[in-house]
Order: sequence, then C-alpha cells, then structure tokens
Amino acid sequence: MSAVAKWWSRLSAAVFGATLTLVVPVHAWATSNGVADVATEAVRYRRRRTGFGFVGIVGGLCCLFVVGAIVLVFLLVRRSRRPK
Repeated sequence: MSAVAKWWSRLSAAVFGATLTLVVPVHAWATSNGVADVATEAVRYRRRRTGFGFVGIVGGLCCLFVVGAIVLVFLLVRRSRRPK
C-alpha cells in the first residue's frame, strides 16, 4: 500500500469518526426534545408560491449562463486539441 493511500485512509477514517462524534449526540438530543415535531409542522404549513416570478427568471438566466459557459469552455478546449 502506498504512502498516499495510507494517509488517505487515515484521513477519511478521522473525518468519519469526527462526523459520527458530532452527529449521533445531536440526533439523540433532537429526537428527545420534540424538535422533529416542530420541523414537521414547519414543513407542513409553509406557504407555497405559484408561478415563476422574479426569482425564477433570475434563476433561469443564471442556469442558462452557466450552461453556456460550460459549452463555450468545451468548444474552446476541443478546438485547441485539433491537429493543424
């Protein structure tokens, strides 16, 4: 096993252990405190917006801009790799 693989496995084990150390007690606290009921009620009674509105238009334009940028980068990379 290479040194990089050893360090990667050690780092991932440490991150996984730290995550479980934080998540398990928080989950136990939340289930015993009634927080789950509050979250369920908040989700159930939130207002639903209909239509796209201003935010939908801006989100759509942002999405189109990102897709266009990705296509442009792809075409530029493809063009530069062609033999002359």
